[in-house]
Amino acid sequence: MLYFRMMHAHRRERHRTGRQGWLRAAVLGANDGILSTASLLLGIAAAQGSREALVVAGIAGLVGGAASMAAGEYVSVSSQADSEQADLKKEQHELATDAAGEHAELAGIYVSRGLTPGLADQVATQLAAKDALAAHALDELGISDRARARPLQAAAASAISFACGAALPLLVAALAPLVALIPAMAVLSLAFLALLGSIGASIGGARVGVGALRVTVLGAVAMALTLGIGAIVGRMGQ
Repeated sequence: MLYFRMMHAHRRERHRTGRQGWLRAAVLGANDGILSTASLLLGIAAAQGSREALVVAGIAGLVGGAASMAAGEYVSVSSQADSEQADLKKEQHELATDAAGEHAELAGIYVSRGLTPGLADQVATQLAAKDALAAHALDELGISDRARARPLQAAAASAISFACGAALPLLVAALAPLVALIPAMAVLSLAFLALLGSIGASIGGARVGVGALRVTVLGAVAMALTLGIGAIVGRMGQ
């Protein structure tokens, strides 16, 4: 019974680790979508912009921001994927030209983790017999199949999540009464930023309260800056 519980826990944790890359990208994308779009619209509202100007700017910010997030995430994760692929090719070459040395290196890793030399040698032998490259990739390079960099997945997650995040302040700009637009947008945006900060902290295993507070405070500062600048520009244009 204990064995099956341990195996079930291992599968559940491994699955969670495999999703961290795109979940992280999705949370960050939504966070940026809310913060950048809300800040932009608050600045325009403070400058006495019309509702039409707010909606047009919000749509432009949503589309441009989603495209920018997707491109940036794709480039970043592609670089990581290229690095992983280069490491795997190098490891594959070393396995083909110095199998004994690579076996000793893998066994040495297990000894450093607490196994006896004899047991470490047996483990290395059995793992290499099944898939030597996978064993070295995981234990020597820290690369696992479930956690491999996936550029298209990360780019799509960033773009979609940014658009979803940006849709919140855009809807406020389109529907809220003009007299209540600024406070409504600020309060709703900060509330969702706190929620996303909590989710991001939970994904990373950090303290949820700290994550929520950090993103909320920084978001409030960013919104206040654009609000102030928009008000100043609005007065100068009158």
